[in-house]
Amino acid sequence: MDTLTHALSGALVGRVLAGRRAPAGAGSAPVTATPPVWQMVVAGTVAATFPDLDFVLGWISELTYLRGHRGVTHSLLLLPLWGLTIAWLLARFWQRGGRPGADWRSFYVVVCSALFVHILGDLITQFGTMILAPLSDHRFGWGTTFIIDLPFTGIILASLLASALWRSSRVPATAALVLLAGWVGVQATGRAEAIDAARAYAAAQGIPVVELDAAPRPASPFNWTAIVFDGERYHYAHINTRRSEPLVATEDDNFIRRFSAPYRPVAMAQWQVGERFGNGDGRELAQTVWQAEDFAFFRWFAMFPVLDHVERDASGQVCAAFRDLRFVTPGRGREPFIYGLCGVAGEWRLFEREGDVRRWIDVR
Repeated sequence: MDTLTHALSGALVGRVLAGRRAPAGAGSAPVTATPPVWQMVVAGTVAATFPDLDFVLGWISELTYLRGHRGVTHSLLLLPLWGLTIAWLLARFWQRGGRPGADWRSFYVVVCSALFVHILGDLITQFGTMILAPLSDHRFGWGTTFIIDLPFTGIILASLLASALWRSSRVPATAALVLLAGWVGVQATGRAEAIDAARAYAAAQGIPVVELDAAPRPASPFNWTAIVFDGERYHYAHINTRRSEPLVATEDDNFIRRFSAPYRPVAMAQWQVGERFGNGDGRELAQTVWQAEDFAFFRWFAMFPVLDHVERDASGQVCAAFRDLRFVTPGRGREPFIYGLCGVAGEWRLFEREGDVRRWIDVR
């Protein structure tokens, strides 16, 4: 999920959990003061933004970022520690200069809840989140939601605007949580339908099934890339599980229609084949590159890896690169995360292909 949506979701949690302030002079002073609503909203926003501070790993190197993104800052195991740290810092900030204010205990629940909502917002995507870091680097992902989901963000934004108009009521924020759960449920239905379509195609074509999956796509909860893996190759198609006729879009149509148009009805799906290692003279080279130690990070990172290209030049240098079907999105200008190795006699150099340009990467 994008950082803006995470921040808004944290504000939403803050509004839901914000309590009413005790009137001045009413009864004995509580041990822990109740923060005003705006502080709870800010606390939720800050906490829900915090996990994406792992972008600083990119200042070290690109590979450090890819290995560490959605890692320890997204860990359920470390969530209580991050919650304590953020709650304490927020309380100290609002108490600076001797100002009266709530202590860290007043913010701890909302901060931990906002952190949890951030992690949950990433889990519903397919990029993968290391919720068990640092004990495990396994990436978990439910794959129901595209990385940028405008209706999802819109529900949160509308509820926050309604909360600003009806400041004394938590109903808009609470209703938004219910709507968001329902929206993800709709997306999960679309995913199940796409996997069923992949299963039916494999059965009709006599394809042995090793893995069935579906990757979420933009513009509709029913736009998917359905995937069948037979152990050697991936069969995939860009489909809309509820469409009965192709959607036609021109350059003058809105961007949502243009993004959605490539996804065809299941009955009219155009299935493609991606070879994991190729089927020609470059197959042995592709397998060698895939197994190379310098390529271990991509073996760990990729979910649906297929061979992108194999090259040999006059100097004797050989190159092979792979892409991940997770990121094959129709209409996208440039496909990301295409990595490979070039070398002579096993002396490999890692590169990323950006369009027609090969960009070398330092693996240190």
